[in-house]
Amino acid sequence: MTAWLDTLLFGIYPYICLAVFFIGSWARFDRDQYTWKSDSSQLLRTGSLRWGSNLFHIGVLFLFFGHTVGMLTPHFLYEHFMSAGAKQLMAMVSGGIAGTLGFIGLSILLHRRLSDPRIRATSKTSDILLLVLLWVQLALGLATIPLSAQHLDGSMMMKLAEWGQRIVTFRGGAVELLAEAGWIFKAHMFLGMSIFLIFPFTRLVHVWSGFGTLAYVLRPYQVVRARRLNLPPGHMQPQDRSHGA
Repeated sequence: MTAWLDTLLFGIYPYICLAVFFIGSWARFDRDQYTWKSDSSQLLRTGSLRWGSNLFHIGVLFLFFGHTVGMLTPHFLYEHFMSAGAKQLMAMVSGGIAGTLGFIGLSILLHRRLSDPRIRATSKTSDILLLVLLWVQLALGLATIPLSAQHLDGSMMMKLAEWGQRIVTFRGGAVELLAEAGWIFKAHMFLGMSIFLIFPFTRLVHVWSGFGTLAYVLRPYQVVRARRLNLPPGHMQPQDRSHGA
């Protein structure tokens, strides 16, 4: 891949995706709040939805936080108790398990949406496209595991992490770190950034609401008092029925 294309895809494109991700999400919430939902198809058919949805969400949420912490945590914060090779091995094992769970769950959801006539009829093009993109992204992520096993010293993982850290901190020299990365790694990274790009225009926006519910943990307790008017004192006490009328 030529240097100018690397610069475009991994030096400029990430900022385009992040800008659209944040500004687009804000604009959609501000202008089209009635479309801010997950558009669940549970009413049409539950069946495999429970298994597919649970496996997918467990796998993807683990991968999201694992990638975020793993890529954006500077090496000096953990180098005293964990080597780069040990971190890579842990990422391969845990990521492989979570990726497999997510891949199975998403395969169930994709098959359900394409094979059921009623669900297919009520699906938007963006729904199917999103599932396909996520399915390919998980497949690419699993495909990187055998490649990572070829260099267990963690050197490539460190370069990928440094690339992410330089991007989010607006430092130069990020693109050069990917010179030795294979095309599967680059395809995985490019598709991951593209998902952020289309995020505001799909049902994925409901992820923001999921994180928003964490605010309830910090809310003060709500005290609810019953308001009963014109009721005599002791009306809540059980009546003595020992003396019949």
